[in-house]
Amino acid sequence: MGFLEKLTLTPGEIRRDDIAPMRKAGVSDKAIEDAIYVCTYFNIIDRIADSLDFEVLSSETFAQRAGNFLREGYL
Repeated sequence: MGFLEKLTLTPGEIRRDDIAPMRKAGVSDKAIEDAIYVCTYFNIIDRIADSLDFEVLSSETFAQRAGNFLREGYL
């Protein structure tokens, strides 16, 4: 998670040795790559939402709508 935080907040400071702790913990290169893709996509959508001033729903509203998403197939 620290790596993804650094990737989000200071991407220009990412170095090869930032990945070493994940590898040492047994995380595969494929899993690291997948995490980078998910982080990147989330950050893109987050920045678009911020720039367009999207409304963020409350936790209660998210919880109320979760059942609808599951019934409609939005997983």
